[in-house]
Amino acid sequence: MEKVTDWLLLWEQLSAVKKRCWREGKPKNEKQDPWKDRARSFDGMAKKRWSRPNASRDCLLATLTRHPDSTVLDIGAGTGSWALLMARHAARVTAMDPSEAMCAVMEEKLAAGNVTNVTIVQGSWPDVDVDAHDFSFASHSMYGVADFRAFVEKMIRVTRQTCFLLMRVLYTDTIMARAATKIWGQPYDSPTFQVAYNALMQMGIYPDVIMEAEGGWDPWSHDSIDEALGEVKRRLTLLDDPSHDRFLRSLLEKSLARENGRYVWPAGNRSGLIRWNVSR
Repeated sequence: MEKVTDWLLLWEQLSAVKKRCWREGKPKNEKQDPWKDRARSFDGMAKKRWSRPNASRDCLLATLTRHPDSTVLDIGAGTGSWALLMARHAARVTAMDPSEAMCAVMEEKLAAGNVTNVTIVQGSWPDVDVDAHDFSFASHSMYGVADFRAFVEKMIRVTRQTCFLLMRVLYTDTIMARAATKIWGQPYDSPTFQVAYNALMQMGIYPDVIMEAEGGWDPWSHDSIDEALGEVKRRLTLLDDPSHDRFLRSLLEKSLARENGRYVWPAGNRSGLIRWNVSR
């Protein structure tokens, strides 16, 4: 009989992998803001994604339209794309992010739009305490938090009505899924919607889901197979381990498309919105 996975433990392990991958090649100073020189480029990428239709956005706005006097907590608000949007439909938004650079760009955008009902809080979830809000929302901000249970349980404690998690849904036949299956025995190379959904079920939470029709990110591309191999090894924390190179190189050579002189990855993900009502 197949054993049932401990999804909370798997999330913790994958989050640790993601953190090591993120730190690879970055400054060793733990106190340095990793977004210091990249917050504006992140904002540009977010604007590009937002130019496309988005079922999650439609769902959230429909919820706020039904509750025009509501308050919203935006966890991991980044440069404020969601906070600014929600501010048009809510009485008050608290936008939290650990990055000083992200908060600075968000503050500029709030001033430029003359938005006065958004309060910025610089800090990391679930470490920072806030007042209760009607709704809590986290968009792709949970991946680096190893203790998924703590992340979710604190959301529930400060939410009166509904919690929302917007997350990456990885396709099960992607290059990274096949690589992870070969090397780790399971198809998840990082924290994902699938792991989070099952972890919530493990916690006794049975959420609804809104699934995007397509991915919101441009495909990865590389100048060479060697460069692509290095990226896969970095993401799997295998930079110092050549034992899987032959398999990974063969996988990339078979799977990447050649377009305009570059090696382009096939589509690998979309987004899914997880939501559940809080019981009191």
